Amino acid sequence: MTLYDIKPKFQNLLRPTVARLHAMGATANQVTLSVLLASVLLGSVLICFPKPQLFILLPLFLFFRMALNAIDGMLAREFNQKSQLGAILNEVGDIIADAALYLAFAFLTGVSPGLVVLVILLSWLTEFCGVIAQALTGSRNYRGPLGKSDRAFVLGALGLFIAIWPQYIVVANVVFGASAVLLAWTSINRCRSVLEVKNG
Repeated sequence: MTLYDIKPKFQNLLRPTVARLHAMGATANQVTLSVLLASVLLGSVLICFPKPQLFILLPLFLFFRMALNAIDGMLAREFNQKSQLGAILNEVGDIIADAALYLAFAFLTGVSPGLVVLVILLSWLTEFCGVIAQALTGSRNYRGPLGKSDRAFVLGALGLFIAIWPQYIVVANVVFGASAVLLAWTSINRCRSVLEVKNG
């Protein structure tokens, strides 16, 4: 069970907004690029000004980003905007946005840069394994336990925690260490799913 499992209900809440955006002429690729640029901008601000209080922006933005990620997918599927360029932007944009946002933790005093970088690399690996599954089986794999939405929830919550209780910032190292283990598990699960299909 991951946050991805509740995605259909979340999409139903967003459907009226998606319809309005389409009526205004917005495209899925425009939304994807906007999310990427906003992620890089916020990540740059947090890196240049590594103050714990500013990390209150992270959970707010990650929720906003999750909504926009759902919106660009719905625009593509429901309004015939699917394209090869869109698929590339979606996959590449996500890993760049993740790196820009999560790397900011490495600049906080008391947080291990090595653990942060490890989590970013393993996050990329989980998405790569998901794409591999799609290439081999025709279906994108979103198995957890720490998929994209789950990572956003965990690290957004961590940003909130750091902003409120900066004196306990060392907890971040525990969170990143546990996240690394769960990301490795996620990668293995996604690869196993391919073998299950092939052997089924």
